[in-house]
Amino acid sequence: MDIVRPEFVPDPSLSTAEMEALQRDIADAAVVTDEFAFDPEAVSLDGPAGQATLGERAGRTSAPADRPLVAGVDQAFVGDRAVSAVVVLRGREVVERVYAVEETEIPYVPGLLSFREGGAILAAFAELACEPDAVLVDGSGRIHYREAGLATHIGVTLDVPTVGVAKNLLCGEPQESLDRKLPEGARVAIEADAAVETLAVSESRRADGAAAGAVIGYAVQTRQYDSDAQSINPLIVSPGHQVSAETAADLVLATAAGYKLPEPTRLADSYADAVKTEV
Repeated sequence: MDIVRPEFVPDPSLSTAEMEALQRDIADAAVVTDEFAFDPEAVSLDGPAGQATLGERAGRTSAPADRPLVAGVDQAFVGDRAVSAVVVLRGREVVERVYAVEETEIPYVPGLLSFREGGAILAAFAELACEPDAVLVDGSGRIHYREAGLATHIGVTLDVPTVGVAKNLLCGEPQESLDRKLPEGARVAIEADAAVETLAVSESRRADGAAAGAVIGYAVQTRQYDSDAQSINPLIVSPGHQVSAETAADLVLATAAGYKLPEPTRLADSYADAVKTEV
């Protein structure tokens, strides 16, 4: 895959203020509505998946060849090197998998993850022969201090529909408490709070910048134990680029296969760990 917006390629040599300014520009360029060519109802996994697919919920099924290509992105680390893995699925079939290893030039800073890991991810996508219809990234999308997390940064730079799938809530306020056991398939809306910059305050910012109370993503329960003695926390899902918050949650549930992580990012996680042992 080629880089479409080279001006947004993460540069770890920038100052913190320059990184934050670039993120605001990325948020301006991001599209948080459904603007993609594929049919989201065709995103599904064959066989038992633990959740109904989008197509099944709509009363339709799709032939495997008609299913969109969905990529998962995850990272592993070997010392100061980041191992970025991309696995592309059509249904359950692995169509392609690639990886790249790059030096990490800066430490982890909350809110600036893309400047540490983005270079390795873009290098992995450069090795990819196919063109994914959608990408699930292990990281935040719009649920971010400047509405430009790792998934948004990668999605805008490559101009590809992207969803952020994070394990922890970076900012925002759930409409309902998450300190309880959510049933499998449940979703709880996450609203913008004071920690999320309100981009709409400036006329130069996009009209849909997250004002307080705007839904910027969902806590999504992809898997849950039957026993009351055990509980699994939900994933924090948000749009990265060209996908709405609602569709982002739909896509994650549609690609869940009985594990907490959706299958594309779960396989990318496993592949990154396998490459790490070789590196």
